[in-house]
Parts: sequence; structure tokens; C-alpha cells
Amino acid sequence: MHIHILGICGTFMGGIAAIAREAGHQVTGCDAGIYPPMSDQLHALGIDLIEGYGDDQLSIGPDLWIIGNAISRGNPLLEAILDSGARYQSGPQWLADQVLAGRHVLAVAGTHGKTTTTAMLAWILETTGGAPGFLIGGAPLDFERSARLGTGRAFVIEADEYDTAFFDKRSKFIHYRPRTLILNNLEFDHADIFADLAAIETQFHHLVRTVPRSGQLIVNGQAPALGRVLARGHWSQVQSFLSDQDWNVGQLTEGGAFSTAGFTVLRRGVPLGLCTLPQPGAHNRANALAALAAACATGVSAREAIEALSRFGGVQRRLQLRGEVRGVAVIDDFAHHPTAISETIAALRERTRNGERILAVFEPRSNTMKRGTMRAHLADSLAQADRIFCYAGALSWNPADDLTSLGARASVETDLDRLVAQIVAEAQAGDRILVMSNGGFGGIHTRLLAALDTH
Repeated sequence: MHIHILGICGTFMGGIAAIAREAGHQVTGCDAGIYPPMSDQLHALGIDLIEGYGDDQLSIGPDLWIIGNAISRGNPLLEAILDSGARYQSGPQWLADQVLAGRHVLAVAGTHGKTTTTAMLAWILETTGGAPGFLIGGAPLDFERSARLGTGRAFVIEADEYDTAFFDKRSKFIHYRPRTLILNNLEFDHADIFADLAAIETQFHHLVRTVPRSGQLIVNGQAPALGRVLARGHWSQVQSFLSDQDWNVGQLTEGGAFSTAGFTVLRRGVPLGLCTLPQPGAHNRANALAALAAACATGVSAREAIEALSRFGGVQRRLQLRGEVRGVAVIDDFAHHPTAISETIAALRERTRNGERILAVFEPRSNTMKRGTMRAHLADSLAQADRIFCYAGALSWNPADDLTSLGARASVETDLDRLVAQIVAEAQAGDRILVMSNGGFGGIHTRLLAALDTH
């Protein structure tokens, strides 16, 4: 079958493309911008890419058009497809029909930590011989690509609550019908499609309804919103993490900058082993507990799962060291929600010693942040940093109004070149420049390293 994918360079749709190609289909696609790293992965798989959405692509005549959720009415190619009466489908529905049916689906849902937890779980199953399929919403460092078909029965998928397609406004995860479901946490986000937290809780309730009674719910015991979701009804076995009733973090062991730290894994208060997780932070320990619980629910032993996590490489753009010049490290992270920002800074703080400073550089870029929905929480989320630089180049509101409580520690800049110059002028040996954005941020990481080298 020939499949043509609209919006192919997005992480999810690119993953669909890779899986379809592995399954033996001819795959082509288009996007508004053909950009790495996804474009590089797709070219390596022999997938032809077209830039733009010109209606002349209708002449390609594939057997099926797969429409990404970034594609809206008015798109020239979409309008041509609709006028022609051609067959089309959403990515989640195609995946459910062609790949997930008959497999043990392990889905990872939640506001934060989905990508890392999905990668952790896939890695545990891989190293214990499960040969799982997976679709990860980022670039895992332990695998050559972010998605694969796999030869085992298990399929691990990052389960996003964002909508499915222009014609299907249900959350994407409704299509996956997991047998093992991780509910990592739940807060308000995606203000462009959800009116409030209650609306998101309803979607999570719908997801819980799809898990069979013989399935497993792995639930964060410290997330009140998830408690409300379960209170609306659940029909499956429940395990909790970050809970004394089930999986929890015990004693911590210390590690130096960018080195391994560990924690004792507890199950109902009984130590199961020391997990020497390379990634720092309470949020990563929570992610690890969730992945351990889900893996063990499929029959993996706790000892094997814990040992696998000691060799987990992580995911690109999650506290990723991009380079170090004259003792100043530039670190990249995807954090864009206030909770994620706070937890990311706290995680890096675990790895600082001897007065090393954290210089937080933040771009409010997500749809929620650009709308100013979370602006009241911005100062508190950045408060643990020693110095704060906020880029406001594409905002309709002024972050300076919301950072006044941070005093002289906080600066706001609308010009990227001036922002880089300010950061470099203040950086000193031992500093950690932590860049947080869910976009490319104008290549600021490379700019900072180059400017540090010549300063």
C-alpha cells in the first residue's frame, strides 16, 4: 500500500511513517518545513518528502492519505483530498487498526514525563528480551529512531491527550486501547483545545474506560487530579507509585555533576534493589518507578528491570549537555510548563556542587504559555535558579510584569542576539546554562557555545 502523510515531520507522524515503512508499505509525505532530526531519520528510511501542502500533490494518488492533527480546514492539499473523495485516516486510527490490534499495548499518559517514561519502559523490555515495538515522542538515545514495529508482542506508546485530527476531536490516546496504562500525573495544559482541567480529566476518564478488567493501571499516588479520574470509575487492577501502599522511592545516594546517582526501589515498604539511574531529579525517579511497575506487570523481574535502568541513556533535550566551554556548560531541556520548569531546575540543582550557579534561559513557546495562561506561575517555577533570562520575542504579553518578585535576578529580552550577549557576559566557570524551550529557540545552544568560545 502507498501511504502519503500530511505533517510527516512531527514526532508522532514521523513515527507513524517509520513504522509503516518497516511494515512494508510505500511511504511518502509532506510538511510545511522539512527539518531535522526527523527529516534525517525519514530520508535514511528511503521516505520521499515534499515541502509544503500544494494541491498538486493530489496527482501522487496514494492508496491512503494519513492526516496529521496539525492540518486544518483550508489547507490546499486537504481541501483537494476532500473534494476528490479520496480515502483518508488519522494517524492514531491507522496505528490502532494496522499495528496495535492484537498486541499488548503499554501506554504512557500524563502532563509530564511521557517521553522519558515511554523510553525507559521500551528500554527495559528491550534489554530483557521483549523486542517491543514503540512510538516515543522524542529522540531516545538508546535506539536508532523514535519508532519501530518490533517483533515482540508488546508495543509501548506515548499516549498524548491532544486531539486526533481535524475530523476527530477526541484525544489521540482513546484509539490505543492499552492493556497496561501508566497515568504519570495530570495538570492543566493545552489551553488551545481544553477549557479547564476538568475537561482533560474527562478525556483521561474515557481512556481508563478502555483498559480491560485484566489490565493494569499504574497511577501516580500523589496526583489529586488522577484520584478524581479514578473516582469516576475504573474496572482494572490498580498499582500506585510514589505511594507507601505500593511502589516508592527509598534512600537516595549522591552523585556529582553529570554523574550517576541512585535510589532504593521500595515495593510495599520492602527494598527491591538500588536503581543507579543516570538521570537526576525527583521527576525522573517517579518516571522510573512507573516504568518499573509497568514492566513488572508484564512479567519482567524487578531485579532485571532495575538493572536495565542503570544503563538507560535518556532522551534528547532532557537535561542534555550540548557542550562545555571554559568551564561553562550549556544544557538543553524541553521544559515548557511551569511544573516541568521547576522540576528540571531542581533536578539540575541535585548535580551542582561548590557554588556552581544555574543560569535559567526560558522561552515561553507552547500554545498554553503564549496565551499567558500560566504566567502567574512563571516566577515561582524559576525561583530556584540563580539567574533568569526570559526570551519574549514572540509574545503578546510582557513576562517582566510577572517576574518582578525575582528582582534583579530576572531579565527579559526580545532580541535573541542581545539575549545571548547578556548571558555570555555574566557566565563564569562552573556555571550551568539551562536552556528550556519546546522549540528550536533560534539555535541558541550553538550560539551560546560559539559566543562563549570567543568571549
